[in-house]
Amino acid sequence: MSGHNKWSKIKHKKAATDAAKSKIFSKHSAVIAIESRNANGDIASPGLAAAIERAKKDSMPKDNIERAVAKGAGTTGAAIEEVLYEGYGPGGVAMLIQAVTDNNNRTAAAVRSTFSKAGLELGTPGSAAWAFTKTNGVYTPTMPMDLDDATGEKLAEFIEKLEDIDDVTDVYTAADSAEAS
Repeated sequence: MSGHNKWSKIKHKKAATDAAKSKIFSKHSAVIAIESRNANGDIASPGLAAAIERAKKDSMPKDNIERAVAKGAGTTGAAIEEVLYEGYGPGGVAMLIQAVTDNNNRTAAAVRSTFSKAGLELGTPGSAAWAFTKTNGVYTPTMPMDLDDATGEKLAEFIEKLEDIDDVTDVYTAADSAEAS
């Protein structure tokens, strides 16, 4: 019976690593699809080439990369769009949640659900964007907030829950804390 137990442990460990790889690959696919859409499928464009390089560093299979490029170029028929959600996290910290999705309703519901489970509400467009400036595609807080340790931990846990959503690519906060960014 020890063989069964050993196989069982291997099977569960493999399932966990496969799930983690799947999450990473889906985030890379979304970024590649957006870059492909912006470059009209031109693999030589700097943004798309950089996205493909990052995916290759994480050992993403070539077939998955090619599918993501085709999806972004529009050859598969699915329309990929980049969306930005706004809200206030624990401690009243302004947050921007950037996502890439082919179904805005599904992604909005997932983000809204994560906020409501934490006892928070998703904001309307423009409600938190004022607290950030966009430089080279990255949002930086204009007036960073200092948080105490307990609120910083709550914020870090909340950000992890948001990043667990498949379509979410980046989460920006106005917190001046080591855990949150």
